[in-house]
Amino acid sequence: MSKKRAAGIAVPLLIVVVIIVILFSWFIRTRNSIIVIDEEVNAAWSEVGNQLQRRSDLIPNLVETVKGFAGQEQEVFSAIADARARLAGAGSVQETAEGYTELNSALSRLMVIVENYPELKSNENFIRLQDELAGTENRIAVARKRYNDSVRVFNTKIRVFPGSIVANRAGFEARDYFEVPEEAMTVPKVQF
Repeated sequence: MSKKRAAGIAVPLLIVVVIIVILFSWFIRTRNSIIVIDEEVNAAWSEVGNQLQRRSDLIPNLVETVKGFAGQEQEVFSAIADARARLAGAGSVQETAEGYTELNSALSRLMVIVENYPELKSNENFIRLQDELAGTENRIAVARKRYNDSVRVFNTKIRVFPGSIVANRAGFEARDYFEVPEEAMTVPKVQF
């Protein structure tokens, strides 16, 4: 085989090898960036869970304080306990959102009860717990926003070309947003 012929074969082979290396490195970089974003979504979801747990930990103290003043409102106290249990047992983003909505509704009914007991509204323990709960609600809102922002970035990355090619090959799927169900937008009606 002549030198010219060997050189003629080597150049196209070298070009093919370079193209393969470039494509492989692009695939690895893209896959790693999707994994980083996926982990950001997981971390953001974990923070939502932390804040929901903080809220769940505050609620029994709030309920016990109100019970001391309004013991006859057992239906509301049971609804709060049931909602906390449902939220604690949630296994998906959708179940968590539904439990969150149910707990919000029960807490709204509790606050209506509080309005009927002026001496409770001035109780130091109640005021402190109510402030802590309000602060926790703000933290939950921030954590939910961060989670939804992370999900938006992740879902965009895996749906937009060329990331969609890597995402499909690697088995990444779109993540669910933490959305409040439509029925949570209506104010609960409480009757005595």
